[in-house]
Amino acid sequence: MVFLMVFLKRLPWLSLGLVFLAYSILGWELSHGKLSPIMWLLSAIAILTMNILLNSPWSIIADSFDMLFKSDFRSFSVTVLGAFMFFAILAWFRSFLIIMLMLSTIILVRIDFQVEGLKEWQAFWVSATVSLLSLGTGALTYQAAYMIPLVISN
Repeated sequence: MVFLMVFLKRLPWLSLGLVFLAYSILGWELSHGKLSPIMWLLSAIAILTMNILLNSPWSIIADSFDMLFKSDFRSFSVTVLGAFMFFAILAWFRSFLIIMLMLSTIILVRIDFQVEGLKEWQAFWVSATVSLLSLGTGALTYQAAYMIPLVISN
């Protein structure tokens, strides 16, 4: 019990609050799009993958990126993919802004966890839990705001 209280005191609550808001906005936007359950599952998997990548040791990520540029073909492929991503960003700018908001809040939490001296697996589990719970909260908030009044009025 004491360990839990000490752990909860060390959490960066402001950063986690920003993560909660960012992922709630994502849940709201996804609910507004009326996505299928498969898309919700893919969104949750993408969130977990992003949390894993951003909470893993930076040396693993650096080695992965170093592998991308070992040959001319790989460098060319990365350049073509980057150009495609640039035009995709321009085409879906609002979605890009939401993704950048999510990335920046998770990076902020990661930095705060490092400052507090918490381990990487603790940072992953806390940020993943807050991310997924707030995604669901945003979806439920959208449902409560728009769907329940429609049912009541009919």
